[in-house]
Amino acid sequence: MLYMMRYDSPIGPLLLVEKEGALAGVWMEGQKYYLGSLQKEASGQGKEYADTKVLGQTKEWLDRYFAGKRPDIGELTLAPAGSDFRKAVWKILCEIPYGEVTTYGEISRKIADRRGIERMSAQAVGGAVGHNPISIIIPCHRVVGADGSLTGYVGGLKKKISLLTLEGVDMEKLFVPEKGTAL
Repeated sequence: MLYMMRYDSPIGPLLLVEKEGALAGVWMEGQKYYLGSLQKEASGQGKEYADTKVLGQTKEWLDRYFAGKRPDIGELTLAPAGSDFRKAVWKILCEIPYGEVTTYGEISRKIADRRGIERMSAQAVGGAVGHNPISIIIPCHRVVGADGSLTGYVGGLKKKISLLTLEGVDMEKLFVPEKGTAL
């Protein structure tokens, strides 16, 4: 069964989803891949809007985050659904410190190193980052293009900029591209 809660954040409404005692999703209203692999289950029977322990902890975590605190990701039990590759990418996202950004290329180098292979596609990493089902908490907003471009955020660039600014990222070296994806 899925348990859901709406959370009104400074960047707009979020949908929090618990499945089997763990946080399975945090989606921004209207974002690409909304509900991801849980879409079928969420549209049928077996969902309930409730204030469970997991969802309450997530709400409290988000309250602190949006208040400018830096809550630890490890405080929450996360269970994002995805392939082993995607989960490996999401694990690396969780290692990006507050106030810092990394690139798709840097993540692809880390994945290659951890798997003992010569190279990994930055585009494949971009696909995994874009399908992150636990937005904000698994900080996909901290990934930028190699040239400092703020492209590729499924929640939209305004929200990405808001999150990075909240975290104290130095925005001087970053820019909004004239053309690109997820603008």
